[in-house]
Amino acid sequence: MLKKVLLFVLLTTTTIACHKNDKVTLVSSTGRINHVLIVIKNSDWQGKIGDALRDIITVPVAGLPQEEQQFSINHVAPETFNQLFKRSRNIMFVGFDEETKFYTNKNIYANPQITLSILGKNEQDIINNINTHKKEIISVFKSNDLKVYKQKLSENLWNPKNIETLKELGFTLKIPNQYVKVEDDGEFLWFRNDFTKGQMNIIAYTAPAKSPSDLHIDHIIKLRDSIGKKFIPGQFENTYMATEPQFKPITKKLKFQGLEAIESRGLWIVENDFMGGPFLNYTLYDKTNNRLIILEGFSYSPSTKKRDFVFEMESILKTFENK
Repeated sequence: MLKKVLLFVLLTTTTIACHKNDKVTLVSSTGRINHVLIVIKNSDWQGKIGDALRDIITVPVAGLPQEEQQFSINHVAPETFNQLFKRSRNIMFVGFDEETKFYTNKNIYANPQITLSILGKNEQDIINNINTHKKEIISVFKSNDLKVYKQKLSENLWNPKNIETLKELGFTLKIPNQYVKVEDDGEFLWFRNDFTKGQMNIIAYTAPAKSPSDLHIDHIIKLRDSIGKKFIPGQFENTYMATEPQFKPITKKLKFQGLEAIESRGLWIVENDFMGGPFLNYTLYDKTNNRLIILEGFSYSPSTKKRDFVFEMESILKTFENK
């Protein structure tokens, strides 16, 4: 018999999930991006189980000038998990059960919503379960937020027919209309969103390529620096955007809409000036057209946290589709 209060919450969740085909009108979920609510006993949160979770959550996001953890966290004890908390978009349940389990459910209490349950027979079993699924814990919530944010961004978009570079280069991006057009000459695309704390920028262009070996970070840096010098000037004469030479970008190989690609996260500076910030670059190898497709977002927001700005730009870049 399950004795923990949390198990009642989880059993209720499972029961609701089993009836997900019933027509139920759910309230809209709440919560900012990159925020997770953890439902866990206070003693477990303050103990070794909480430490195991924090070891994952507090890992810094790659490529930011100051350390910022993967998620902002609130935690609540099972007995205080009420209707207000149930509206959270991202919820993690952690507790004891007669079996070791790791599973997700969608739209249990609200819509859109993802819940992740991590259960074990004892403390060490739960910790082992957490450590076994480190990558999934991050990806479950990040994927949900990306999906939600991409949908939000799609509400008011630039008409791609009015973006010359997209027509000429033969691919699409969904660019929110709060971004203004800075450059669009058929070869180079640059849109910028100015806001109180700074700005976010989206750029796209192509370059000739002979093979996937062109997907190399040294080549990518050379390309982006040449583009920065040609298209992205600073506020003074002889200033322009370049890659920060003291910080080698962090790279990851991946498939991007079916194309081989390199994700690079690093820092940009303005040569001969003092501006700078993070960038996120996706360089794709398009074998059919013997080219590299370069999609990038870079932000400038001095004295503020930058994680969520980079996340928004990532959401936009991942709307890419190759025709």
